[in-house]
Amino acid sequence: MSPAPIRILILGGGFGGVYTARHLERLLIDCRDIEITLVSRDNYFLMTPLLFEAGSGILEPRHAVTPLRALFKRVRFIEAEVRHVDLNARLVHATTSSDQQRTLPYDHLVLALGGVTKRSMIPGSDHALTFKTLADAIFLRNRTIDLFELADQEDDPARRAELLSFIVVGAGLVGVELLGELTSFTLDLCRTYTRLRPQELSFELIEAGPRVMPEMDRDLAEHAAVVLRRRGVRIRTNCPVRTIEPQAVVLDDGQRIAARTIVLAAGVAANPLVSSLNLAIDGRGRVAVDATMRSISRRDVWALGDCAAIPDPQGRPYPPLAQHALREARVLAENIVAALRGRPGRPFVYSTLGVLAALGHYQGVGRIMWLKLRGFAAWWVWRTYYLMQMPRWDRRLRIMLDWTVALFFRHDIVKLDLFGEVHPVIAAATKPRSDGGEGRHGGVDTPVAKSAGETRMSKPE
Repeated sequence: MSPAPIRILILGGGFGGVYTARHLERLLIDCRDIEITLVSRDNYFLMTPLLFEAGSGILEPRHAVTPLRALFKRVRFIEAEVRHVDLNARLVHATTSSDQQRTLPYDHLVLALGGVTKRSMIPGSDHALTFKTLADAIFLRNRTIDLFELADQEDDPARRAELLSFIVVGAGLVGVELLGELTSFTLDLCRTYTRLRPQELSFELIEAGPRVMPEMDRDLAEHAAVVLRRRGVRIRTNCPVRTIEPQAVVLDDGQRIAARTIVLAAGVAANPLVSSLNLAIDGRGRVAVDATMRSISRRDVWALGDCAAIPDPQGRPYPPLAQHALREARVLAENIVAALRGRPGRPFVYSTLGVLAALGHYQGVGRIMWLKLRGFAAWWVWRTYYLMQMPRWDRRLRIMLDWTVALFFRHDIVKLDLFGEVHPVIAAATKPRSDGGEGRHGGVDTPVAKSAGETRMSKPE
């Protein structure tokens, strides 16, 4: 009778989870006594930096993702949503899309659940849209086109101005890149909706901190601010938001700014599932791990990406960047193999190579090591880098074709009406289940694993 195989179970289909599985597959290609399983709510890997262009229509949304099953030869993939982890019994309880219950045993567990939009900072954040998933990008695109259709039929200037007002709360990399692509998209739409003038568009970028893009060098961040201001964006720094209403933002000084579209991009919190586990966590709700990415409280649990507090040589946690998650995955896979063979793991040590941000309309900013880039050069490097991070050449070729076509034509104004006027996450969160629980996507505070790890990726994760 052959001994039971060693089971490595990876939770999360984002950068950390997918690339850990790929590296493990490569390292253990001849080890048939080891099973590697990846669990994700969606059956695709999302290249999150391409969400901005997928939302504006430059990219076909399907080209921003790649099927997970096509990425592996011997890794088992299970499409399911993690509901509970029993650390003592070494069991993961998950639910499939058809509400079938799955119980998955493990010997080594990898937590790559990523993060979620941090809604707890601002009261009323449930009224704001988020920009983390493919559904978010498609929904924002549909909403923008709907508002342009309504504004085109509206004769009241005040009403029209309300319809064409956009607010982004949070001026980090995600907020700036989102607004950069949104301004490019909407200004181009005015060429199609000839009754609307670009001067009627209103954009607000609101940041509680002293400046935009604190992740970027100050002069590069200021250059990005200048580009956005030229497109009509009003940038407010040192301006905390007191509360978010259904169609308005109330600032800390009491000023109320009305807008039909409010997007929250004010930070990332660890996946709520992490806090439900009996593991040591840090002050931000992330799994506390040592430098080898092994949990300090359980030796059979590993963690990386947005849901892990991985200490650098000075003891400070690494930032939740995609470039880090990609490299964490390689070291983590090597450390798991070392643990299986009774050898010590090596600490994860990495210095950021640089930061890149695309601003839409062939503009960008960034730094690669000592080289600072602005304008077209930064935009071109940004595209090239993320193109090569997309797995599989068939997807890369489709992306290049989309980009080439977009050079010669206007933005497409066709809506991708996949789920109507209500965002699927909101609909699922408010729809009661037959068992008394939440809908499939869970409520805001429901400990449910997000599908793609949701790692932010405006850097060269």
